Amino acid sequence: MQEGLRKAVTIPLYVIGFIFLGLVSGYLAFKVLSFSKTVDVPDLRGTTLIEANTLLTKRGLYLKVEGEDYDPLIVPGRIVRQDVPAGNKVKEQRGIKVFLSKGPRVWSIPELTGQTIEEAEPVIAKSGLKIEKVIRLHSDIVEKDKIIAQRPNPDEVAWGGSPQKPEEGGARQYGLSLIVSSGPYEMIYSCPEFSGKSREEAMALVERLRLNVQFSGAGERVKSQRPKPYALIKSGESVYLQLGGEEILR
Repeated sequence: MQEGLRKAVTIPLYVIGFIFLGLVSGYLAFKVLSFSKTVDVPDLRGTTLIEANTLLTKRGLYLKVEGEDYDPLIVPGRIVRQDVPAGNKVKEQRGIKVFLSKGPRVWSIPELTGQTIEEAEPVIAKSGLKIEKVIRLHSDIVEKDKIIAQRPNPDEVAWGGSPQKPEEGGARQYGLSLIVSSGPYEMIYSCPEFSGKSREEAMALVERLRLNVQFSGAGERVKSQRPKPYALIKSGESVYLQLGGEEILR
């Protein structure tokens, strides 16, 4: 009976000892964690991995490389951004995630001259570009609304920026500047008198004044015209000339 009583007393003592050791261990762990130093996170942007690792080690932190990003300014292989901003305070033994620069993004530039903006837009979007500026100029050569020139040119390399954070809308697009024809200047003339002129003389005159001409009748000289001589007429409008001795236009 005494042996059974001794065993009954021994078991609770083991339990009490185990609980006591657990409490002591928890207390010590709490004390160690509560007295961990907080340190300022250094600015790692533009540094090499060796330089960044040295800066972090001095402060009880360590480096974690997470990936790469495009950036037009930071040399490839150097750090372009970090997950904890510089100057923030963190506990020692914290890992700081960084992304390395891949250098600037490069786009191929499509040939757009001779197209309208509406025709060019799908090609521009497919190339990852966007229209940044449109300049309209009068041209006697290029048809109205057609692209005269572009910047950058197709034989140039377009260097883009770094992708933005996903929550900010994705990669930044490279801008194109386009010069688009407004057609020829609109000129207002006093319609010349064509009567008595040969067909060739009339053709040369309407070409010089940027007019359109429609001939009717037979013969080699103009007998009548519409609009009448000295009426106001704009460049690009039509004049109707009757040749030979047929009835005068009304």
